[in-house]
Amino acid sequence: MSSTFQRMQEALNDAKRSASQKINEVTTTNDKILDMWPNTSDAQKKENRMTTDHGVKVHDTDHWLKAIDPTGRAGPSLLEDQIAREKIHRFDHERIPERVVHARGTGAHGYFKLHTPIPELSSAKILNDTTRNTPMFVRFSTVLGSRGSADTVRDVRGFALKFYTDEGNWDIVGNNIPVFFIQDAIKFPDVIHAGKPEPHNEVPQAQTAHNNFWDFQYLHPEATHMFFWAMSDRAIPRSYRMMQGFGVNTFSLINDKGERHFVKFIWTPELGVHSLVWDEALKLAGQDPDFHRKDLMEAIENRAYPKWKFGIQVISEADQDSFEFDIFDATKVWPEDLVPVRYIGEFTLDRNVDEFFSETEQVAFCTSHVVPGVGFSDDPLLQGRNFSYFDTQITRLGINWEQLPINRPICPVMNFNRDGALNHRIHKGTVNYWPNRFSATPDAKSSGDPAAYHEFASTLTGAKLRLNAPKFKEHFNQARLFYNSLSAIEQSHLQQALAFELDHCDDPIVYKRITERLADIDLPLAHTVAQMVGGDIPSSSTSTTNQGRKAPGLSQLDLLPTTPTIATRRIAILIADGFDLAAFTAIRAALKAEGALTFVIAPRRHMIYPSGVSRDPNSNSDSGKGVMPDHHLEGARSTMFDALFITPGAESALTLRENGRAVHWVREAFGHLKVIGALGEAVAFLQEAVLLPGVQLAIEVESKEVVKSYGVVTAWKWGALQGGEGFVGGFVGEVAKHRCYEREVEGLVKKVAF
Repeated sequence: MSSTFQRMQEALNDAKRSASQKINEVTTTNDKILDMWPNTSDAQKKENRMTTDHGVKVHDTDHWLKAIDPTGRAGPSLLEDQIAREKIHRFDHERIPERVVHARGTGAHGYFKLHTPIPELSSAKILNDTTRNTPMFVRFSTVLGSRGSADTVRDVRGFALKFYTDEGNWDIVGNNIPVFFIQDAIKFPDVIHAGKPEPHNEVPQAQTAHNNFWDFQYLHPEATHMFFWAMSDRAIPRSYRMMQGFGVNTFSLINDKGERHFVKFIWTPELGVHSLVWDEALKLAGQDPDFHRKDLMEAIENRAYPKWKFGIQVISEADQDSFEFDIFDATKVWPEDLVPVRYIGEFTLDRNVDEFFSETEQVAFCTSHVVPGVGFSDDPLLQGRNFSYFDTQITRLGINWEQLPINRPICPVMNFNRDGALNHRIHKGTVNYWPNRFSATPDAKSSGDPAAYHEFASTLTGAKLRLNAPKFKEHFNQARLFYNSLSAIEQSHLQQALAFELDHCDDPIVYKRITERLADIDLPLAHTVAQMVGGDIPSSSTSTTNQGRKAPGLSQLDLLPTTPTIATRRIAILIADGFDLAAFTAIRAALKAEGALTFVIAPRRHMIYPSGVSRDPNSNSDSGKGVMPDHHLEGARSTMFDALFITPGAESALTLRENGRAVHWVREAFGHLKVIGALGEAVAFLQEAVLLPGVQLAIEVESKEVVKSYGVVTAWKWGALQGGEGFVGGFVGEVAKHRCYEREVEGLVKKVAF
């Protein structure tokens, strides 16, 4: 008996040491990370020994057990080698079924912090206790593509949050677009089948530019509002860290008095909402298909932790019928001029996963996972999602999916659910049912626990019919509202997106019908797109004339950061042999001080030597006097960076001038509306080799003047490097604007080949 207790004590001490070691190992930790620690092993520790899954040490994992004859010749492999069979068996079953939708994604750990309690609306502790740091996990994703598709395709982005609260897990399964294609969940299979690759040829992958998708959009007028969002810049985000998120569905908040309010959840990024441009997104899909997931990991690794404000829109039960739309219709937004957003907290992502499969791939969300104080509504899309998501997780992960480390709550779990595949729990006791003679594990009703979950007692009356409420029949007003609320450049991008998508539709009935539908929203838009794709030019709208009504918060330009910043922006610094080391060092330090991430790009990824340093290209003897680039010009492209700085130096500028890829780098950055900076001889490189139309450059060689023209910032003299209104201040100020859209508005982009 003493040995048993000794082993128990040793196990307890090991667990304590492991937890302590975990705290010392990581930059950030919380209760969820500690909860997962017993399931975490470090394969890189040298003292580790290889074992089987049942814990037996393995002396040879490279050779299957075989019959070897006296000459040393190997015969057949033996079936009795359980070590080899286990290794192959586990390999054969490494993959679980990928998600039908949202298969391509990435995730990170973080925490939620409340700053404004709302007891008048909800009894939920997470929405009232400002002392808590609630652990959470967030998964971002595309919708239509497979796991092997690219990050930057035009698509809706998933934005799913799991809060590990002391009262249980709360999941908000959202998107970066506030509405959806359908009003009723029974249409889910149809909208996804129509958006996925066409069944006869499994083409196209991860995009909506095909007949079936647009056929569905026309035949379901309720989808009109959503496809306007999907054709906007929202569908090609610059980064997961620069996406707004929405709960999409209407939920309920219930307070201690049993009063109910209806709510929509919104989260807005601290960095603002920004997007790629379409040509850039297309190229990145091939050049760096993991661009978004790498971007998120890079930011967290650099401790530039992404942060979002957490907001709510609230409508009382008494006011639910006071709007021209039905508040339970998931194809509608609650316009912010009618229902303002109230920001009550924030969440931060501060830790990357340790293993992608165990955490990001196995994390599972359910809209039905709510905590006391939060409930559902009669939103017909939500009602179906509550059934579908739970059913999906059982199919993918098995009946005990909620016991997986990433999914299990940090609060105690006790019930009489038993057994099933991959059950992790060991239940002591002689009863497994309720009620029982021991009154063990009473339910909340019998115990009178006020903190338990209670459904809102709503009154139900009516006949059984397959119908939605009358207000669900109006489909075009909010599509018009969204389009009107966009800036001119965003409207132009939406027009171009529709023209691209419909150009890939080869069935005339499909693209002609869609141009007719566009006329129901905005006649000039329909004319523009019809001319591009070969549709019939509509002469009138069959719907209401566009009255020009707008609402705040729909344009991305309404969501710029309060304080302009270049924090976490990726800035490429171009150099070649003979560059000016002092200028390079100064500009790089200045950009890093602003929180930007700088990357050195050169004709080769080998030591690049500054002006005045003798070097032998075949020797490393001067290695301490040069700069080692992060990438060469062919290994990385301008698409992967937010801005470009070209370092001065006569020899360097001449080398870049004669390098076609370097010239292409600058022209492409210009075409993608990115900020370009150049000092000294690099200005001559722009003047003579790149030829940017309409752009004014610094021309006085002896002047300290800084010239800013269409996002191109140039100067000749060193004195221009200072901040404020100098070169650094001008360059940083332009980068903080995200893009120079004026180039596109004034037609300069069309004059450059890239």
